[in-house]
Amino acid sequence: MDEMERWLAPLGLAQLAPVLRAHDVDLEILPELSEAELEKLGLSLGQRKKLLKAVAGLSHQSLSAACSAKPTPSLNDVSSAERRQLTVMFCDLVGSTAMASRLDPEDLREIIGAYQKRVAKVVARYDGFVAKYMGDGVLVYFGYPQAHEDDVERAVRAGLKLADTIHRVRLQADVEPLQIRIGIATGIVVVGDLVGFGEAQERGVVGETPNLAARLQALAEPNAVVVAASTYHLIGGLFEYEDLGALEVKGYAEPVRVWRVCGPSAAAGRYEALHPATAVTPLVGREEEIELLLRRWRRAKSGDGQVVLVSGEPGIGKSRLIAALQERIEGEPQTRLRYFCSPYHQDSALHPILEQLERAAGFSRDDTPAIRLEKLDTLLSQASPLDHDVALVAELLSLPVMDRYPPHAFTPQRKKEKTFEVLLRQLEALVRWQPVLMIFEDVHWIDPTSHELLDLIIERVRHLPVLLLATFRPEFPPPWIGRPHVTTVTLNRLDGRDGAALVKRVAGSKSGLSGDIVDEIVERADGVPLFVEELTKAVLEADAHDDDGASGTLSAVPRPALGIPATLHALLMARLDRLGPAPKEIAQIGAAVGREFSYELLAAIAPRNGMELQTALDPLDPRPRGFDELGMAEEGQAFRGDQHLDASRHSGLTADQAGAF
Repeated sequence: MDEMERWLAPLGLAQLAPVLRAHDVDLEILPELSEAELEKLGLSLGQRKKLLKAVAGLSHQSLSAACSAKPTPSLNDVSSAERRQLTVMFCDLVGSTAMASRLDPEDLREIIGAYQKRVAKVVARYDGFVAKYMGDGVLVYFGYPQAHEDDVERAVRAGLKLADTIHRVRLQADVEPLQIRIGIATGIVVVGDLVGFGEAQERGVVGETPNLAARLQALAEPNAVVVAASTYHLIGGLFEYEDLGALEVKGYAEPVRVWRVCGPSAAAGRYEALHPATAVTPLVGREEEIELLLRRWRRAKSGDGQVVLVSGEPGIGKSRLIAALQERIEGEPQTRLRYFCSPYHQDSALHPILEQLERAAGFSRDDTPAIRLEKLDTLLSQASPLDHDVALVAELLSLPVMDRYPPHAFTPQRKKEKTFEVLLRQLEALVRWQPVLMIFEDVHWIDPTSHELLDLIIERVRHLPVLLLATFRPEFPPPWIGRPHVTTVTLNRLDGRDGAALVKRVAGSKSGLSGDIVDEIVERADGVPLFVEELTKAVLEADAHDDDGASGTLSAVPRPALGIPATLHALLMARLDRLGPAPKEIAQIGAAVGREFSYELLAAIAPRNGMELQTALDPLDPRPRGFDELGMAEEGQAFRGDQHLDASRHSGLTADQAGAF
């Protein structure tokens, strides 16, 4: 890891290092770059803001010193490689050989360069990492060096975006629009070893996954995205697919199952896409929360508008709680409005609002702009809109109004205010007929303009028959707390009894899981319902393929049945990466010991002094045993690892973990 990458890594921006290096930007030049110049390099708005904020906090000298200082010796000095679940995307330019035979090398160079820049820009938007340019091929990682809980989805969305937009790359008049083929595969690899020398040095990856992605790319039609079974099973109903069946793939003894991704699915939200009606997780341990929501719903129906803010960590069951409320009031008169904030559209003004309007109007992919405008007009008609009302919303949805509505001459600020008025009037029109249940999911990803509108809605619903539910993660600071019609619900982890009940509900009455295995699942899941569900399913799947299966007592060392399921790996690795280098290193050392270890043992083998070790331990377990009143570890006490250690054990190389001793 060079000094630029080392400085960017704690910011979660390590993937920008190759982009900056490609433009000869080093740590001396970086503080001099403006936002406009960073935008020209292909950085997204969020990346630019984060980078400029970090640079502003350091002087030139401290910036260089921060990166030139030698890091504390660690396991990573022995080997920076680690095991990861990686989603690999391989892109290949169609027809490059034919172009090379008829174009001047300089012209071909410009075309290849423009193609590579387009790929890098799209990949950066989804926080992928361009690992290598290979002429007309590009190798991309999602999940390294920074993991995200949705790396598989990010890879597929990036692939679809490339396939849809590559033709826009500007070329010479006599060159046909560019086309690409894209293959995507997911699997466990060893990534991070430095290979090569000098300018050819790069982070290598070892495993089947990159080779499979490259092979799949060769099977794709132009401007198509094909995925392996390992990827398909992790993204489920988020996309629509064409099953290409089992195909012969070079280098593989058996045919490989392949799917072509056609586009995003029509599922209302992520929860519905990933949890079909036949596989809904049982709701356990949330009786009090459901009763509170039902009480607020009854008050809202009487005209006393209510807002409930539902906070909780990923996997804790926020969406499941909302789904349970909808199930309980299914037979009552109501209008439901659902808005989904997205990590991919935090810079897109009113994205959740526009998506809801498109669903409510009944837009389909084959609709012409004229048909969509007609549907929008019908949707808005119940609020008796003015002509410019429809024109404003149509403009938001990029629909040409032609001569149907008179043009407006609003300033940008006034246009935004008028648009908000139109949307608020639409809500007021809906409540004339029946109560409204409004749901804003994942507000921690809300864009600024939608946030402004949500502020107005929360104030407006106070005197309307509306129950507004907003879900978000703990890092989001809701500004609406303290208002008389606003209630906050924080979802805590399940206790041992509820965790065991959930295991049994997921497993079913015929599974026959022993008490020891149920206890082990509950301990490892640490009260997070999603983890309970996925670990239980992993054990049941192992049991279905093993006569002994889950019938015995589990050992302290995880076996495949209770290793980290693929469905959880990205989420846990994302948490681990966000801790920073020191806590992650300590977690990997502790993982080599086991799920329980003494402070003295950790202090003896970890290359950290006492205070550094204390600081590194803090994020690993919010409830560690053996801390005194000041939060300092006591001698002779034991620590129990949570999912961070499970992820660390899975990510550390065997040789590196052995080297800790």
